[in-house]
Amino acid sequence: MNYTMETVIIAVCAFFALLGAAFAHDHLFAAHMWVLFFVLMGSTLVLLRRVNFAPAGQRPKPASSEYFDEVVRYGIIATVFWGVVGFFVGVVVALQLAYPDLNIAPYFNFGRLRPVHTSAVIFAFGGNALIATSFYVVQRTCRARLFGGNLGWFVFWGYQLFIVMAATGYLLGITEGREYAEPEWYVDIWLTIVWVAYLLAFLGTLLKRKEPHIYVANWFYLGFIVTVAMLHVVNNLSVPASLLGSKSYSAFSGVQDALTQWWYGHNAVGFFLTAGFLGMMYYFVPKQANRPVYSYRLSIIHFWALIFMYIWAGPHHLHYTALPDWAQTLGMVFSVMLWMPSWGGMINGLMTLSGAWDKIRTDPIIRMMIMAIAFYGMSTFEGPMMSVKAVNSLSHYTEWTIGHVHSGALGWVGMITFGAVYYLTPKLWGQERLYSLRMVNWHFWLATLGIVIYAAVLWVAGIQQGLMWREYNSQGFLVYSFAETVAVMFPYYLLRALGGILYLAGGLIMALNVYMTIRGYQRNEAPMPGALVAQPAE
Repeated sequence: MNYTMETVIIAVCAFFALLGAAFAHDHLFAAHMWVLFFVLMGSTLVLLRRVNFAPAGQRPKPASSEYFDEVVRYGIIATVFWGVVGFFVGVVVALQLAYPDLNIAPYFNFGRLRPVHTSAVIFAFGGNALIATSFYVVQRTCRARLFGGNLGWFVFWGYQLFIVMAATGYLLGITEGREYAEPEWYVDIWLTIVWVAYLLAFLGTLLKRKEPHIYVANWFYLGFIVTVAMLHVVNNLSVPASLLGSKSYSAFSGVQDALTQWWYGHNAVGFFLTAGFLGMMYYFVPKQANRPVYSYRLSIIHFWALIFMYIWAGPHHLHYTALPDWAQTLGMVFSVMLWMPSWGGMINGLMTLSGAWDKIRTDPIIRMMIMAIAFYGMSTFEGPMMSVKAVNSLSHYTEWTIGHVHSGALGWVGMITFGAVYYLTPKLWGQERLYSLRMVNWHFWLATLGIVIYAAVLWVAGIQQGLMWREYNSQGFLVYSFAETVAVMFPYYLLRALGGILYLAGGLIMALNVYMTIRGYQRNEAPMPGALVAQPAE
């Protein structure tokens, strides 16, 4: 890697961050600029050292000299790292709900750590997985090197800087103070620049492709990149109070602001956490199974139906609010319609194993991917069901919603990402196989058990909450105070934390497995139960 120009640019940015800290209009902005300065200086040192993730005593063997895979390697390592961080913070905030004394004011209380957790899992873990896999997939399916030369490095390092700035901003209390606790205006602008560079790198590779056909996975990746750019820009339209301060004023207010936030919020689910990872599914499941996609025509229908319908579903988060009733009903109707293309995609993913179902017994990576598709199907049934007003009147604001979100995030997003990481690691570092398939199996069972405990517990907790909130006595008064409905959640919160701990344990096993594979170690293992073993001729 030639980092000379990049090092100079980062050092110049660090100088401007230092000036921002010196002339800031408020102490929070100054603190954030000091964070930025030290991060940039640390990055400069890392680049000067030319850190190279490779097996002991050798450079990584590229999968093909035609492709720009070095940035993908960094992306896989960042995915694993941020995944462990996000899962760990999730366990912490789960324990804070059960034991409020664990809240450490002001920087490590629940209100500030909760957005750190959600952003770490969604944008750091999930975002790095999407950037890395999309760069890998688009090069292979287009038979072209990634467009833009070092533009890929700018996307990767620029995105890591966004993650650090957003997370430290949450801890410092620098947010726009809205539903999603978005980072402040200057972090939003930086992400916009990085995202445009990401779009240019991906789209440029498609335009210079040697393969005439655009494979369906690239359509899902492209839909995710374009739509997230639109969502981010519109939702974060704001006017800064000053160019050297952290305060800004949103372009929206009142019910318009609520609708804009949930248009953003639900479509972040629809395009960031669904469309992007479906691109992952449509490439890595057929590759790992060594089977073609069950129905390519169905995959195209799946894409266009999902794209057209998902964008309208956001208002279902605002049932029984000041939002006009017609808008609420519109969100509900499109949410129910979404069930059809979503299950079409699930069926397509599952049926890709037609003629190869035995691989579920023998290949823990395929098992992980199929479990991900199963959770995708379950979540995309549960979501439309919860959007129906009669169901929503019971489920809204309860732990049921949290269980639904995590079954999708941990079950679908997490599992398909784990499968992709396990598929890519030996290929990117030129190894024959992973360090240990048995560790993959352990990871699978820990993650699956963790998700099942987490989701099932919060389903029961949420329904109990909803029923207690609507319980009236013969005089028409509420039977339970709000404090009583919180106190009864204690055992559920403990079990929720247990599920998170199991999931985190699986993530740590994955990190060790990936590290040992990168370093070139191979573990001698007996074949997996059920695997076919060659027998000597008689």
